[in-house]
Amino acid sequence: MRSKYRFIGRATRALGGEIHEYIPEIAEQHRTGLVDRREFVRTAALLGMAAPAAYGMSGLLTGNRFIPEAMAQGKPGGTLRMAMPVQDMTDPATFPWVEKSNIARFLVEYLTVTGTDNITRPYLAERWEASADLKTWTFYLQKGVKWSNGDDFNADDVVAAVTRWLDPATGSSNLGLFDAMVEQVDSGKKDENGNAVMTKQGIAGAIEKVDDHAVRFNLKSAALAMPENFYNYPTAITHRGFGKDYEPDLSKNPIGTHAFELAEFRIGEKAVLRKNRDWWKGNFYLDEIHYIDLGEDLNAAVGAIASDQVDMIYQLGVTQLDIIERLPNVDIHEAVTAQTGVLRMQVDQKPFDDIRVRKAVQACMDRQALLDIAYRGRGTAAEDHHVAPLHPEYFQLPALKRDPEKAKALLAEAGYADGIELTIDVGDTNGPWETAVCEAFKTQCEPGGIRLNINKMPSNQYWEVWDKTPFGLTTWTHRALGTMVLSLGYRSGVPWNETHFASAEFDAALSEAEGTLDVAERTKKMEKPQQILQDAAVIPQPFWRSIFKAANKRVKNFKTHPTFYHQFENVYLDDA
Repeated sequence: MRSKYRFIGRATRALGGEIHEYIPEIAEQHRTGLVDRREFVRTAALLGMAAPAAYGMSGLLTGNRFIPEAMAQGKPGGTLRMAMPVQDMTDPATFPWVEKSNIARFLVEYLTVTGTDNITRPYLAERWEASADLKTWTFYLQKGVKWSNGDDFNADDVVAAVTRWLDPATGSSNLGLFDAMVEQVDSGKKDENGNAVMTKQGIAGAIEKVDDHAVRFNLKSAALAMPENFYNYPTAITHRGFGKDYEPDLSKNPIGTHAFELAEFRIGEKAVLRKNRDWWKGNFYLDEIHYIDLGEDLNAAVGAIASDQVDMIYQLGVTQLDIIERLPNVDIHEAVTAQTGVLRMQVDQKPFDDIRVRKAVQACMDRQALLDIAYRGRGTAAEDHHVAPLHPEYFQLPALKRDPEKAKALLAEAGYADGIELTIDVGDTNGPWETAVCEAFKTQCEPGGIRLNINKMPSNQYWEVWDKTPFGLTTWTHRALGTMVLSLGYRSGVPWNETHFASAEFDAALSEAEGTLDVAERTKKMEKPQQILQDAAVIPQPFWRSIFKAANKRVKNFKTHPTFYHQFENVYLDDA
């Protein structure tokens, strides 16, 4: 190490403290240009190094000092008004949509926080450390944090919350995300053929209370993304009595660690969060946050911000950009993301149980054309495997090409010589671009022998059937890692597997990639799960999209998070 890692040793001594044994290796890759600063800092932070120390090490290694963007000194007070759907807010562990979590996150908080820079930092966890093999993770918790009912926040809360996530009775998507703490067991039920129905549940001993302010997670396989996983929106830490001593409904029992109380909550109308105590983290400038539901018509939100009835719009459609750009007191905030929509098919429902039908649907799609028509080109064409080019482990596969003749041949081989009629459900849950995709795809399907009907439904109705309909367009938010979204949506038997796709080969390949530290090697190992998913043709995927928010110019220090998560810690109003 003295020769190869001499610079790393010097940097480590300068910064002080112990580091994970892999950091010298990735630091050397960074010093020699094999890994850029962002990926070095991201990985080092995941392995327990504080982000400022990682940035400092980067400067010592490369000679390029990182100067963080300065935040303006805020003015305390004021009410931020956000136009956003106000949905039911029961159990954070089962939230299927980001909007629910945006209200909840000012009540209950997370162990970690991933910023707009894709770097994960401590939050309710003060710090963490990982074993050399990434199978043992210890999280050390903040001290002095109080729940709004007066109880101390401690390890019992974390143990209770994670235990609930990994209980199949809860129905949390976290079962898929934390697969390294999960095992498959006999549910005690039989299917229609008399075979045992298997289910997934947490492994005994996977969650260990070390002391009042430390929790250890013992994994069956390596997992680099553990800290990042704890900021996925259904992972808010609830009080240890949640779902045990009182009903698991946050809107009825809003016990939290944040500084806000739920002062008003009316589904489909309004949610009011009011600061009623000091925040354990320090300053929080805003006194109140109001979420105002203006319905599904985005033009209503545009009218509201134009007339100063709201300060911000949760999400703009591309068709509203021209109007907003003409408003002198409003800024557009854009973020390049891994947000997407998938035209997913359930592989156990006819006719999609025949892979030839799925491949025919896939062969009809011109992804770049759908991006240009439905989203004005503000994104990147996708490849039907749900890993984006901006994900650090993305492996580039050959671009898919539209081939309607191939589609017709596949349908004929499947017994549909005269073509096939299909119906796709769409709810415009993230805007009218979803219906625009389906309408453009309908035209693309016709030469391939597919007569596509579009069942346009209200967004709240689609939310009720998104994981049940045989064929639907479902939107997915951004995740920091491709492995995260693959674990959430495509592992065998996980709650959010809306396609019902199941492949032991895929699961094993994904687990291997998840546990690989070396950046280049992890990318190589992602080729297999990406290729398996693409070849299965379960999610014809048009594009990755940029996202847009509108904010009155009085809103300061706001940044659009690629996930749509609301991080208002530094936000203030200049006329407060």
